[in-house]
Amino acid sequence: MKNVNMKRSELLEILTCSILVLDSDLHVVYMNQSAEMLLGQSQQRVGGLPVGQFLRSNGVHESLEIALQQGDPQSIRECPVELASGEQITIDCVVTPLSQHGFKNQLLLEVHRIDRKLRIVREEQAIHQQQAVHELVRGIAHEIKNPLGGLRGAAQLLESELENPELKEYTQIIISEADRLKHLVDGMLGPSHLPHTESVNIHEVLEHVRHLVSSDVSSNVSFVRDYDPSLPEFQGDRNQLVQVVLNIVSNAVKVLGDGGVVELRTRILRQFTIHQTRYRHVLKIEICDNGPGVPEHLRDKLFLPMVSGHPGGSGLGLAIAQSLVRRHNGLIHCESVPGHTCFSILIPLE
Repeated sequence: MKNVNMKRSELLEILTCSILVLDSDLHVVYMNQSAEMLLGQSQQRVGGLPVGQFLRSNGVHESLEIALQQGDPQSIRECPVELASGEQITIDCVVTPLSQHGFKNQLLLEVHRIDRKLRIVREEQAIHQQQAVHELVRGIAHEIKNPLGGLRGAAQLLESELENPELKEYTQIIISEADRLKHLVDGMLGPSHLPHTESVNIHEVLEHVRHLVSSDVSSNVSFVRDYDPSLPEFQGDRNQLVQVVLNIVSNAVKVLGDGGVVELRTRILRQFTIHQTRYRHVLKIEICDNGPGVPEHLRDKLFLPMVSGHPGGSGLGLAIAQSLVRRHNGLIHCESVPGHTCFSILIPLE
């Protein structure tokens, strides 16, 4: 029979919810193991220190002050905070005054980290949206390609019957435009062949793309590399991964125009969830630039076909890149604010 007389402190220690107790000066009196893991700080180290030193958020601080002054519980939803390490996370939290429970001017702060859940929800929504659009595009492409074939064939037959060479110029225009539309439709459908797996060194892929792009850009665009040398090789399609990285890097260079910085970074994520599957090790490739950022009205549509932020762009590059990464059981997501845009490519290593 389980011990029903377990101490309250022991119960707090096994909770997955992060619990902190603060005094009237908003200094830490106690926090459980879950809070230590979330904040990356030990109770021994931060005991007696202001909570604002390692949980930085104006919204949280205001709620703590109100709860202390008015004696009423406060709650915050989807609040962005910065940890002492500089990491940005999103939390739900509840502040409960403890005065009525025999504690004098103390607050109970419950913190739930939700940014991972929000990310998974956004990923699922984006995947469903992309799948729906892809099915629509496939249907439209089928209806377009059949008449295009007939149009091209009729133009070739007509050209063979024409005796005037000047008139054949017009049939050539019809044939070339039909070919151009077919190429565009094929691009919307994405690659038709399965990945050709081989052992891939992601740093060799990044360096290959960097050399390709560097030969065509202004000297004012510079590259910063921050590679994790411990990354292992993995099974993937090198050519498809080159295309993915090239599409994203090329977009960054176009945005920067005459000058700026593109950063290439690699890391390992442990126990990370992609498409509702948890992997022990995930490769994270970040391609960041200090350009003006993605326009807000495009941020939720970046990976849809025919959506482009560049004048004259086809809007297929990122859609194809996302499709290729999904063939590796991964995904691409983007975070952008003015002055900093970062595309993250996530690929499972097992």
